[in-house]
Amino acid sequence: MEPKNSIKIFENKKVRSVWDSEQEKWYISVVDVIAVLTESPNPRNYWKVLKHRLRAEGNESVTNCNQLKLPAADGKKYLTDVADVEQLFRLIQSIPSPRAEPFKQWLAQIARERLEEIDDPELGIERLMEYYHRKGYSEAWINQRLKSIEVRKELTDEWERRGVQKGQEFATLTDIITQGWSDLTTKQYKRFKGLKTESLRDNMTNLELVLNMLAEATTTEISKEKNPTTVTENREIARQGGQIAGNTRKEIEAKTGKKVVSPLNAKKLQLLGTKEAHKNR
Repeated sequence: MEPKNSIKIFENKKVRSVWDSEQEKWYISVVDVIAVLTESPNPRNYWKVLKHRLRAEGNESVTNCNQLKLPAADGKKYLTDVADVEQLFRLIQSIPSPRAEPFKQWLAQIARERLEEIDDPELGIERLMEYYHRKGYSEAWINQRLKSIEVRKELTDEWERRGVQKGQEFATLTDIITQGWSDLTTKQYKRFKGLKTESLRDNMTNLELVLNMLAEATTTEISKEKNPTTVTENREIARQGGQIAGNTRKEIEAKTGKKVVSPLNAKKLQLLGTKEAHKNR
C-alpha cells in the first residue's frame, strides 16, 4: 500500500491519486487523466465540456464523481473531481486518444494488486501488515487494526443486504455509531486528534479500536436480528450499537479514572510503538 495521497507517473506525466482505506480503492484525478490522454492546454475546461455532454446523454455512472482535496501546483489543496478505476475505464471510452490503450494497461496495473488480494485474501493481509510495519506501528496495534477491518467489512456487508447505499448513507450511519460510543461525531473526533484527511481508525489507540469494533460488531448483530427495511430503522440500530459500546467506555473510565477517547494520533502512536519495541529488546 502507498500513502493516502500519492503522485503516480504515466509517461513522465504526474497523476494525482488518493487511497481510500475505507473503500479500499484508488481514486484518481479526472483532470490529470484528461491531461494525459488529450494533451489539452486546458484539461479542466475539456472535462467541463465533456461532463456536460455525458450528462446530457444520461451517462451518470461516469460523471457522478467524488470530490477530494488534492495538492495543486501552488502547494495548496483544492477540491478536485476524482474517479475510481472502474469509472475511469468507462470515461476513457469517451475520449479519442492514441494513449487510451496504454493508459488502460497502466490503470489495470494499479488495480492488479487489489484483484490479486481478492483471489488471495492472505496476500492482502500481508501487504496491509507490511504497510503498517513500514509506518512504524506496534505489533499489538496492527493486530487490532486488522481485526477492525474485518469487523467493518461484516457491518458494511450487512448494510448492503439491508439496502443501505454506499457513500452518504454509510457515512451517516457510521457517524451515529461513532457518536454513540465516543460522544463525538466523526468530524469532531478527527479535529480532536488534529486530523484533516487522514483515516480516523489509523489514528486510534488500541482501546479506541476495540470499542469502535464493539460498536460496529454489535450494530451488525442487532441488524441481523431486527432485519431493518427503512433508513429510520437502520439509524436506530446504529444508535443502539454505538450506545452499548458507549456504556462500556463509561464503565472503563469510571474504573480507571482515565478518558478513553484520546488526542493521540498516528505519529504519537508510532513513537510509542518504537519505545515499546526498544523496551522488549
